[in-house]
Amino acid sequence: MTGPDTMNDTIWQAVAEERATLVELLRELPESAWDTETLCVGWRVRDVVAHLVLATRVTIVSLVVNLIRARGNTDRLIHDTAVRHADRTSTAELLAELHATIDSRAIPIGTTPTDRLMDLLVHGQDIAVPLGIERLMPTAAAQLSLERVWTREAPFHARTRLTGYALVATDTGWTAGAGTTVSGTAAELLMIVTGRTAPGD
Repeated sequence: MTGPDTMNDTIWQAVAEERATLVELLRELPESAWDTETLCVGWRVRDVVAHLVLATRVTIVSLVVNLIRARGNTDRLIHDTAVRHADRTSTAELLAELHATIDSRAIPIGTTPTDRLMDLLVHGQDIAVPLGIERLMPTAAAQLSLERVWTREAPFHARTRLTGYALVATDTGWTAGAGTTVSGTAAELLMIVTGRTAPGD
């Protein structure tokens, strides 16, 4: 029988694997590639890496201070803190900081281990796709993340945004929604529910 602790251990192992393979991908990039804009508009590769690092360092105090600084806008908080950290940290230091997070099990307040896994899966694609690098997304991890995004309203509002569509994962059998069928692998659907690609793309 699999309990919650065993499940969490499995998720954290997947998180560590995603971090480790992302470090290896980033290590091979030329310096200039770190300033490439990712699938997240207004985010460079170095900004995304800074965000992944900072996600392991969130405290109540830093959250409150940065939220005030961002005038209560959570999206602005996440973006601006990442950019500030990226701008004051060298590429080599960012890579070292990400490497140091590989075994971290820290999670920001209000999130779960699955959120950390989803963040890494999607941001890994945010970085790899614009650079023309193929980065495979493990099916089980993608499925777990897909379910999490679909059942959680913020920040992606997937169920509201994708009203009128029926999502079908061709590799796992997962289905959700009603309407025009959009089929794809769990990894492809994860990119849709997080707003990286549109249905039918």
